[in-house]
Amino acid sequence: MSTPGIAHSPILWIAALAVFAVIAVQSTVYWRAAVRGAPEAGMSRKELVSAFRVGALSAVGPSLAVVFVAIGLIAMFGTPAVLTRIGLIGSAGFETAAAQTAAEAAGVELGGAGYDGRAFALVLFTMSVGGAAWMITALVFTPILQRADAKVRALDPAVMAVVPSAAMIAAFSYLGLAETAKSSVHLVAFLAGAAAMLLLQLVARRLGARWLQEWSLGISMAVGLAAAGIAL
Repeated sequence: MSTPGIAHSPILWIAALAVFAVIAVQSTVYWRAAVRGAPEAGMSRKELVSAFRVGALSAVGPSLAVVFVAIGLIAMFGTPAVLTRIGLIGSAGFETAAAQTAAEAAGVELGGAGYDGRAFALVLFTMSVGGAAWMITALVFTPILQRADAKVRALDPAVMAVVPSAAMIAAFSYLGLAETAKSSVHLVAFLAGAAAMLLLQLVARRLGARWLQEWSLGISMAVGLAAAGIAL
């Protein structure tokens, strides 16, 4: 069977649909858990709906970026494999790097001459194993972190109100600053987006405009992209 035939085989389509079915079930479970746990966290129904809306709006920008990359990968991996990998992991950069490494190990160019069914199988297997490592790590460490969270909250609940926020700020600051070293355009986009976010938060707090806080991430991303386009 040719590479296109394997890449679009019924078995891979079934696997892709199964993955999205699992994602849908997980999303429903998390949504129900959030609704049940909101009163314990001191969140009202209105605040919970607002949090869901913020999450949905914040996911639009990153999701579009993944979609654009996925469209370019379909020619090499086929639609089912791209839907499975990008839909499950969501890291186009990781998937591409894993695929390139697997192709080089097979002695062929990714999507080029010699990229046959065996090379495709090796590429898909490598991406799947790499993604599985992420999921297994989360599966193993989540219960451990949950027990640690309960112990810390028993000692001082205020600590766990600060630590998650600090961790998120540190993680995204690290990721953002790492991009600034790539080029001056990356630096401009980072600074423009950060400035826009800070300004929007200050204006929203001053005016009491909750909707502006909800849209601040999307607007900041648009400002960053616009600034990068101008700087090119």
